[in-house]
Amino acid sequence: MSTPSTASPTIVLVHGAWADGSSWSAVIPKLLSKGLKVVAVQNPLTSLAEDVAATKRVIDFVEGPVVLVGHSWAGFIVTEAGEDPKVKSLVYVSAFSGNAGQTTGELVGKYPAPPALGGIREDGNGFVYLSEQAFIDDVAQDLTPDTARLLAATQGPLAKSTFGDALTKTAWRTRPSWFIVSTSDRAVSPDLQRDAATLMGSTVTDVASSHMSLISHADAVVDAIVQAAEAATKG
Repeated sequence: MSTPSTASPTIVLVHGAWADGSSWSAVIPKLLSKGLKVVAVQNPLTSLAEDVAATKRVIDFVEGPVVLVGHSWAGFIVTEAGEDPKVKSLVYVSAFSGNAGQTTGELVGKYPAPPALGGIREDGNGFVYLSEQAFIDDVAQDLTPDTARLLAATQGPLAKSTFGDALTKTAWRTRPSWFIVSTSDRAVSPDLQRDAATLMGSTVTDVASSHMSLISHADAVVDAIVQAAEAATKG
């Protein structure tokens, strides 16, 4: 039998590829207004191991139980870092997840190529960016062009090698999870998202959203996080 927790959980938000912590700017004020503690991780986007290490440093820093939330690439990060005993529940937003040994590159290859990946641009130093037009047309197509351009301007470059980084842990096997499936996603296949949610036995919310559901459908994302926080409080 689980032991109820008397501590309020901290919501740890983990951003995806071609992003930074500001991608949660529509979600954070709504969580704070509900009295929840929130911290956004700033990932280096250099490898799965280094992004997990950055997330674990935040988990170590905060007090009490944690709800770990990942967008996009960060689904892999929370699946791995979520093995920390402080993590009580997981939330996936338009995200990747899978079994140990799987990579995002492998998962992407199982589905029709998402249009956004046609906008990848290499910098010659092992990192890749997405073009501004890819953000407008295929990443944030349900946001204003100005907002899409802002996301493009603030994107974090992604180490190309991350596509080959494999999961070694699967925190969803021992923790409840929630999943926001973005049905109009042009960056991560909606079918990939649904299959990941089915694999994990997640509580699913479908939203008619671009990949940036954490902005365009922030209320639905917050609702899922609140449910996960309530579960974390119960233990």
